[in-house]
Amino acid sequence: MSQEEAQATGLLPYTDPVAVAAGSEVYAAYCAACHGGKLEGQPNWRQRDEDGYLPAPPHDPSGHTWHHPDEQLFMITKYGTEVLVGNGYRSRMQGFGGVLDDQDILNVLAYIKSTWPGPVAENHNQRNMQAAQN
Repeated sequence: MSQEEAQATGLLPYTDPVAVAAGSEVYAAYCAACHGGKLEGQPNWRQRDEDGYLPAPPHDPSGHTWHHPDEQLFMITKYGTEVLVGNGYRSRMQGFGGVLDDQDILNVLAYIKSTWPGPVAENHNQRNMQAAQN
C-alpha cells in the first residue's frame, strides 16, 4: 500500500474481517445501548433533551460520524466529547479509554465504517486524506 493509499484509508482497519468482527462484539457490548443495535442512534438526536444533552447520534450514514476523520473519532471515543470540545460543553458521551484499549477502539470504529455504503466510506477516506495533509 502506498503512503497516499494509507492516508486515504486512515487508521481504521475497516476492510479487515477479523478487526470488524471484533469491533462488532465491542459495539454490541459498549455502544449499542445508546447508539442503537443497528447504529440508528436515539430519536431526535439533533435536539437537546430536558437536561440540555444531545441524544446519542446514529453511526449509520444518516448521522455525522463519517464527517469526522479517524483521529477525531478515535479521540472522542477514547477521551469523551466533553474533553475534546472543552469550554464547559456537556455530553453523556464519556471516554472509554479506561475500559477499552486502543485496538478495541479502532476495531469498533472499523466495524462502524464497514457498514457504510461505498460512496460514504470513500467520502470518509477523502476526509482522512485532507486531515493528514493539514
